[in-house]
Amino acid sequence: MVLAQQPGLPLEIASDEPELESSLHLEQIILLLKSLKWLWQQRTDFFAAGNLSIYYDPQQLQGKRFRGPDFFVVLDTQAKPRKSWVVWAENHRYPNLIVEILSQKTAKADPKADRSDKKQLYQDTFQTPEYFWFDPVSLEFEGFVLRAGQYQAMAADLQGRRWSEQLGLYLGLWANQLRYFTPAGEWVPTPEEAAEQERLRAEQERLRAEHERLRAEQAEARAERLAARLRALGLNPDELEP
Repeated sequence: MVLAQQPGLPLEIASDEPELESSLHLEQIILLLKSLKWLWQQRTDFFAAGNLSIYYDPQQLQGKRFRGPDFFVVLDTQAKPRKSWVVWAENHRYPNLIVEILSQKTAKADPKADRSDKKQLYQDTFQTPEYFWFDPVSLEFEGFVLRAGQYQAMAADLQGRRWSEQLGLYLGLWANQLRYFTPAGEWVPTPEEAAEQERLRAEQERLRAEHERLRAEQAEARAERLAARLRALGLNPDELEP
């Protein structure tokens, strides 16, 4: 849906999203955000956010017609802080990928909210190429790709991961959380996890070097003991054939 730019429309609007249901929801959103930003730290052509309002209908601002996905990514845009995503101020760009963290509270209030109503909105109005949902309690995970205007379920690989063409990454479960994986299947860490991995690698290198040093010292000590025995027998170890 293309909206004509209208004079007087606000270009920046504060986000208006409710509190998250639990710490699991918050942790999951933070993981998706931080690990993608770490992986793409050299890129300046994307915007990723969690629990941030997307304003898409300027005719319905008074009625607060907007949607706040739990996590979304917009490609080919400027990487800068935003109070919300205002479609008409962003060259009419909608998210390339959306992830909803399923909520039991939302499901009780409206069983169709995540699996039907939001999916329909993202398909028909946003026309977002990829939509995923994940339940941090039951670990239900599904992915959908937009084909000919309709969401089609993504096939999972042997590890239950779904391939995101938009990100060039797999999404799948690791330690009961939704994470990214490279095309080679390597897990994408957060900055803190990457720092810990680097610390462990450095410690392993230190231990390996220490082990090699001890082996060399032990070999030298054995050689010295052997030389002493040879001298006790009246032989000069330096004159012996190797």
